[in-house]
Amino acid sequence: MIHLIRQKKGVWYMSTDRIVIRGLKQNNLKNVSLEIPKEKIVVFTGVSGSGKSSIVFDTIAAESQRQMNETYTAFMRGRLPKYEKPKVEYIDNLTASVIIDQSRLGGNARSTVGTISDLYSAVRLLYSRIGEPYVGTASYFSFNDPKGMCPECFGIGKVLTVNVECRIDPEKTWNEGMADLDAFHVGNYYWKRYAQSGVIPLDKKYKDFTETERNILLYGAKSKGEKPVSNLVEGIENHFNRQLIKRNSEEVKSAGVRKMMAELVEEKECSCCKGKRLNDTVLSCKVAGYSIDEMCEMEFLKLREVLLSIEDKRAATIVESLVASLTRMIDIGLPYLSMNRESSTLSGGEAQRLKLVRYMGSSLTGMTYIFDEPSTGMHPRDVHRMVRLLRSLRDKGNTVLVVEHDKDIISIADEIVDVGPLAGKAGGEILFQGSYEALLLSGTKTGNAMKEEVQVKVNPRKAKEFLPVRNANLHNLKNISVDIPLDVLSVITGVAGSGKSTLIRDVFAKQYADRVVLVDQSPVTATGRSTPATFLGFFDEIRKVLALENHQDASLFTFNGKGACPACKGRGSIVTELVFMDPVTTVCEECEGTRYSKEALKYSYRGKNVVEILKMSVEDAYEFFKDNKKISRYLQALMEVGLPYLSIGQPLSTLSGGERQRVKLAKDINGQGNIYVLDEPTTGLHASDIKSIMQLLESLVEKGNTVIVIEHNQDVMKQADYIIDIGPDGGTMGGEVVFTGTPKEMIEKAETITAKYLRKA
Repeated sequence: MIHLIRQKKGVWYMSTDRIVIRGLKQNNLKNVSLEIPKEKIVVFTGVSGSGKSSIVFDTIAAESQRQMNETYTAFMRGRLPKYEKPKVEYIDNLTASVIIDQSRLGGNARSTVGTISDLYSAVRLLYSRIGEPYVGTASYFSFNDPKGMCPECFGIGKVLTVNVECRIDPEKTWNEGMADLDAFHVGNYYWKRYAQSGVIPLDKKYKDFTETERNILLYGAKSKGEKPVSNLVEGIENHFNRQLIKRNSEEVKSAGVRKMMAELVEEKECSCCKGKRLNDTVLSCKVAGYSIDEMCEMEFLKLREVLLSIEDKRAATIVESLVASLTRMIDIGLPYLSMNRESSTLSGGEAQRLKLVRYMGSSLTGMTYIFDEPSTGMHPRDVHRMVRLLRSLRDKGNTVLVVEHDKDIISIADEIVDVGPLAGKAGGEILFQGSYEALLLSGTKTGNAMKEEVQVKVNPRKAKEFLPVRNANLHNLKNISVDIPLDVLSVITGVAGSGKSTLIRDVFAKQYADRVVLVDQSPVTATGRSTPATFLGFFDEIRKVLALENHQDASLFTFNGKGACPACKGRGSIVTELVFMDPVTTVCEECEGTRYSKEALKYSYRGKNVVEILKMSVEDAYEFFKDNKKISRYLQALMEVGLPYLSIGQPLSTLSGGERQRVKLAKDINGQGNIYVLDEPTTGLHASDIKSIMQLLESLVEKGNTVIVIEHNQDVMKQADYIIDIGPDGGTMGGEVVFTGTPKEMIEKAETITAKYLRKA
C-alpha cells in the first residue's frame, strides 16, 4: 500500500518512507509492483535465477546510480560507469546507493590489501613522520615511486626469469639437436648461426660441455654478464629473455608467444630486495623497531598491537586512524590478513568484506546499502559479525537491502521479499513479503527450506586408499602431514584463513596435478564473447545442425565470422565518439542488438533461427535438442549442476562465482577415476538446491571418482563421508590439522570451532 500523510490545508502527500516500484519487467520479472520499507534490513530470497538480483541490482541500484550520475557535469559523466534505465513504469523515493558485491578486486601485481584499503598510505606517512633514521617524505616509502622502489624488480618484489636448460637434452650434441626449441631445431636459422660461429663444439654432448662452453651457449659469453664472444651467438637464454620478457605487451598477445612464456618463463622472488619491493635505504628506517616491510607482513591483530605501543605524540593522530581501520578489519572477520597480501589472491567473500570496511566508519545517513550474499566465504562463527554490521548500518538511519541464501542472515531481517517460484521464465513473481516467522508458514520453497533439517550421514563410506601430503609448509601451514582419502566424499573445513585452500588447492592439487580436476570460482579463461554453449563446445554442433538443415557454411552462424552484422561487426552495439561529450553507445539498428546479419537470421532449424536458439534456457534447449546426443549431453550436465535457468547464449562474464564453478563442473562431469576439488560449491545456491548439488557429488563418487569439497556450509559437512578440519583459528593461529574423521565422530568427540557449530546445527 502507498502510505499517505495529511499536511496543512487538507492536502495529501505521499509518504517517502518506502521505495515504490510499479510495473517492473526487468529481465524475467512479470510486471512486478512492490514497496520496500526504508531504514530497515530487507532480505531478498528465492532460488538462483528467480529475479532477486533483477529487482535489487538491475533496478534499484542501477536507477539510483544512474540518477546520481546525471547530477554531474558532462565531463564527469564521461568518466563514470554507464547504467541502463531499467524496464519499469514507475519508481520513486530512491536514495543514494552503495553497492557491495562479490566481484573480485581489480588491480595489477602492485595492488595489495594495504594499497586498496589506504592503510599503506597512512603507514608511509607514519614512517616519514617518526621513522629513524629519517629517509624522506611519504613518497619515499612507496614501492610505486622510483625513490622508494627496489632498482632490480622496480617495486614488484618478483622478477621473471627464463629457464631454457630444461629444454636442452644432456645426452645430445648440437648437430643432433640438443635444444628442443623451435628456433634452434637442426637446420633452422638460429641453429645455423650457432653452428657457423665456431665457438661451441658441434659434436660434443651437452653434459660434457665445460662451464665456459655452457656459458657461451646460454649467454653468448665466457661468463654471465660479459660481452658475446661472437656476433653470431647471442646466447639462447639471452635470446628468449629478449623475445619473451623485454618485448612490449602488444607483441605478447600472440598465442604462440604466450604458450612459450608459460613453458619457459618462471617468476622468482627478487634476489635484491628478497620480495620486499623497497630499496635498502627505505628498509633501514624503523618505527617501534620494525621496518615498513616488517609491519606490512604482520597480521592485522599483531599490527594493531605494535601500533598501540607507539608513544610518540607526533604520530598520535596517524596511529589512532590506523588502529580504528584495523579494528574494523578485525571486526568484519579479516584478522588474519596482512597489508602485503596481493589483492588478486583474495576470495570473492574476502574482497566483499574489504570493500565493506570503508563504509563501517562512515557518518553518512539516509543511504541505501546493497549487499550480494554477504555471508559468502564466512565460517558460521563469523556470520554474527556480519549481522552486527548490517544492524549498525540500519540503526544509523540507512536502508539495507540484502540478496541472501543463508538462514542466519535471513532470520534477522526486518522484512523478507521472496521471489520465485522457480528460475528463469518460471520465476519473476513476488511470492511473499513479511517477517521471518511468517515466511516459515508461507509454504514457499524458501519457507520450507528454512524449516528443513538435514540429518548427519548414517553410513559414511570407508576409504581403502589414501594419497599422502607430507610436511606442507606453504603460507601459514605448519609443516603438516595428512592423508587424503580416495573414492569418498571429503569435506575440508575450518574458519576463514585457517589454511584449507592452501592445503588442498595450492599443495595437494599441485602435487597430484595429473589426477586432479580443479573446479573453482575463478573467472573462466575465455573472451568476453564466451557463453555456456561456446565454453562447453556444443555451439559448434548447433552451427553444424543449422548449416546442414539449410545447406549453408557453418561459419554463417557465428557472429565472429561470416554471420556478423556488417554494421556493428558482431558487437551488437555502436559507439559514437562526441569529442567533448560522453561517447554514446546505441543498440545497432541494423541487427537490433542480435549481432547477426539478416542473411544469417533467414535460416532456421525447427522454426528457430540462431538468435532464438541462443536465447533459450538450458531446460528448453534440452527439450529442443533431445534427439541430438552430442548437444543434449552437455545440456543435461548443465541441468545436473543446477543451471537449468541459464540461457545457453548468456555471456559467461555475467555469471556469479558459484554459477561459473558449476559451468566448469558441467564440462568434466562425465569423468571416471578423477579427483574433483571444489571450492565452496554452495556459493549462490538456494537451500533447496543444495540437495541437488549434494546428489550430484554423491553420483560422482558412485561413478568411481574422489570428491573433495572446501566448505563452510553445515548441511554439506553433515553429508560428508570424511571431514578434515584445519585450524584451530585463522592466519598464524591456523595451519594445523585439528580433526580427521566422520561427521558423527566430529560431533561426538572434536573440540574445534567447526565442531562446536556443527553440534549446534
